[in-house]
Amino acid sequence: MSSNGSNGAIGGGGFHHVAIKSSDFEATLKFYTEGLGFKPRYTWGVDGRSASEADSRAVLLDTGDGNYLEVFAGGKKRALDAGDEGPILHFALRTTDAGAALERARAAGGVVTTETKSLIPPHAQEPGLTFRIAFVRGPDGEMIEFFQNDEL
Repeated sequence: MSSNGSNGAIGGGGFHHVAIKSSDFEATLKFYTEGLGFKPRYTWGVDGRSASEADSRAVLLDTGDGNYLEVFAGGKKRALDAGDEGPILHFALRTTDAGAALERARAAGGVVTTETKSLIPPHAQEPGLTFRIAFVRGPDGEMIEFFQNDEL
Protein backbone atom coordinates (compact mmCIF):
# COMPACT_ATOMS: atom_id res chain seq x y z
CA MET A 1 0.00 0.00 0.00
CA SER A 2 1.53 3.27 -1.07
CA SER A 3 0.16 6.76 -1.32
CA ASN A 4 2.15 9.55 -2.86
CA GLY A 5 0.10 12.25 -1.15
CA SER A 6 -0.88 15.58 -2.59
CA ASN A 7 1.92 17.98 -1.66
CA GLY A 8 2.88 19.46 -5.03
CA ALA A 9 5.88 21.34 -3.60
CA ILE A 10 7.89 18.18 -2.82
CA GLY A 11 6.07 15.74 -5.11
CA GLY A 12 4.37 13.59 -2.50
CA GLY A 13 4.04 14.47 1.13
CA GLY A 14 2.79 12.92 4.32
CA PHE A 15 4.71 10.78 6.75
CA HIS A 16 6.26 7.56 5.52
CA HIS A 17 7.75 6.42 8.84
CA VAL A 18 9.11 7.36 12.23
CA ALA A 19 12.24 5.48 13.34
CA ILE A 20 13.28 4.35 16.81
CA LYS A 21 16.32 2.51 18.11
CA SER A 22 15.30 -0.18 20.57
CA SER A 23 17.30 -1.44 23.53
CA ASP A 24 15.26 -4.68 23.48
CA PHE A 25 14.34 -5.49 19.88
CA GLU A 26 12.14 -8.52 20.64
CA ALA A 27 10.20 -6.77 23.41
CA THR A 28 9.66 -3.75 21.18
CA LEU A 29 8.36 -5.92 18.33
CA LYS A 30 6.02 -7.73 20.71
CA PHE A 31 4.68 -4.44 22.10
CA TYR A 32 3.92 -2.94 18.68
CA THR A 33 2.73 -6.13 16.92
CA GLU A 34 0.81 -7.91 19.67
CA GLY A 35 -0.05 -4.89 21.79
CA LEU A 36 -0.87 -2.33 19.12
CA GLY A 37 -1.61 -4.51 16.09
CA PHE A 38 1.17 -3.22 13.81
CA LYS A 39 2.11 -5.65 11.02
CA PRO A 40 5.71 -6.42 9.95
CA ARG A 41 6.04 -5.32 6.32
CA TYR A 42 9.77 -5.41 5.56
CA THR A 43 12.73 -6.71 7.60
CA TRP A 44 16.51 -6.77 7.20
CA GLY A 45 19.75 -7.20 9.11
CA VAL A 46 21.31 -9.88 11.30
CA ASP A 47 20.81 -10.60 14.99
CA GLY A 48 24.47 -10.08 15.87
CA ARG A 49 24.77 -13.11 18.10
CA SER A 50 28.28 -13.75 16.84
CA ALA A 51 31.13 -11.67 18.22
CA SER A 52 32.03 -10.50 14.71
CA GLU A 53 28.70 -8.83 13.85
CA ALA A 54 26.72 -6.17 15.66
CA ASP A 55 22.95 -6.49 15.94
CA SER A 56 21.73 -4.82 12.74
CA ARG A 57 18.13 -6.05 12.74
CA ALA A 58 15.47 -3.64 11.59
CA VAL A 59 11.82 -3.83 10.59
CA LEU A 60 9.21 -1.57 9.04
CA LEU A 61 5.93 -2.07 10.87
CA ASP A 62 2.74 -1.00 9.10
CA THR A 63 0.74 1.05 11.60
CA GLY A 64 -2.49 0.15 9.79
CA ASP A 65 -2.80 2.84 7.16
CA GLY A 66 0.35 2.46 5.09
CA ASN A 67 2.44 4.63 7.42
CA TYR A 68 5.25 2.85 9.24
CA LEU A 69 7.21 2.65 12.44
CA GLU A 70 10.81 1.65 11.69
CA VAL A 71 12.50 -0.20 14.56
CA PHE A 72 16.28 -0.65 14.73
CA ALA A 73 18.07 -2.95 17.17
CA GLY A 74 21.10 -1.82 19.14
CA GLY A 75 19.73 0.98 21.30
CA LYS A 76 21.04 1.54 24.81
CA LYS A 77 18.76 1.29 27.82
CA ARG A 78 18.65 4.60 29.62
CA ALA A 79 16.49 6.63 31.92
CA LEU A 80 15.01 9.61 30.11
CA ASP A 81 15.21 13.03 31.69
CA ALA A 82 13.72 16.34 30.59
CA GLY A 83 16.68 17.13 28.31
CA ASP A 84 16.85 13.74 26.58
CA GLU A 85 15.70 13.49 22.97
CA GLY A 86 14.38 9.96 23.55
CA PRO A 87 14.38 7.07 21.08
CA ILE A 88 13.09 8.93 17.98
CA LEU A 89 15.83 9.01 15.33
CA HIS A 90 14.11 10.95 12.52
CA PHE A 91 10.85 11.31 10.66
CA ALA A 92 10.47 10.54 6.97
CA LEU A 93 8.36 12.26 4.36
CA ARG A 94 7.17 10.45 1.24
CA THR A 95 8.24 11.98 -2.03
CA THR A 96 8.33 11.08 -5.71
CA ASP A 97 11.71 12.85 -6.10
CA ALA A 98 14.05 12.75 -3.09
CA GLY A 99 16.64 14.90 -4.85
CA ALA A 100 14.21 17.69 -5.66
CA ALA A 101 12.76 17.59 -2.14
CA LEU A 102 16.28 17.84 -0.68
CA GLU A 103 17.12 20.81 -2.87
CA ARG A 104 13.91 22.54 -1.85
CA ALA A 105 14.79 22.00 1.85
CA ARG A 106 18.36 23.20 1.27
CA ALA A 107 17.02 26.35 -0.40
CA ALA A 108 14.75 26.96 2.60
CA GLY A 109 17.73 26.87 4.98
CA GLY A 110 17.85 23.17 5.90
CA VAL A 111 21.27 21.73 6.68
CA VAL A 112 21.90 18.69 4.50
CA THR A 113 23.37 15.76 6.43
CA THR A 114 23.05 13.09 3.70
CA GLU A 115 22.91 13.87 0.01
CA THR A 116 20.40 11.95 -2.11
CA LYS A 117 21.44 8.35 -2.66
CA SER A 118 20.02 4.96 -3.58
CA LEU A 119 20.08 2.33 -0.88
CA ILE A 120 19.51 -1.41 -0.82
CA PRO A 121 19.35 -2.43 2.87
CA PRO A 122 22.09 -4.94 3.81
CA HIS A 123 20.98 -8.49 4.67
CA ALA A 124 17.43 -7.73 3.45
CA GLN A 125 15.03 -10.62 3.92
CA GLU A 126 13.04 -9.37 0.92
CA PRO A 127 15.83 -8.73 -1.62
CA GLY A 128 15.70 -6.34 -4.53
CA LEU A 129 13.99 -3.35 -2.95
CA THR A 130 15.81 -0.05 -3.51
CA PHE A 131 15.08 3.23 -1.75
CA ARG A 132 16.12 6.77 -2.68
CA ILE A 133 16.80 8.74 0.48
CA ALA A 134 18.21 12.06 1.65
CA PHE A 135 18.46 13.69 5.09
CA VAL A 136 18.30 17.29 6.24
CA ARG A 137 18.19 19.00 9.64
CA GLY A 138 15.27 21.35 10.09
CA PRO A 139 15.37 24.72 11.84
CA ASP A 140 15.29 23.27 15.36
CA GLY A 141 17.76 20.48 14.61
CA GLU A 142 15.11 17.86 13.86
CA MET A 143 16.23 15.17 11.42
CA ILE A 144 14.04 14.81 8.33
CA GLU A 145 14.38 12.04 5.76
CA PHE A 146 13.00 12.30 2.23
CA PHE A 147 11.97 8.77 1.24
CA GLN A 148 11.30 7.72 -2.34
CA ASN A 149 9.97 4.26 -3.22
CA ASP A 150 6.84 3.15 -5.07
CA GLU A 151 6.39 -0.11 -3.13
CA LEU A 152 6.54 1.08 0.49
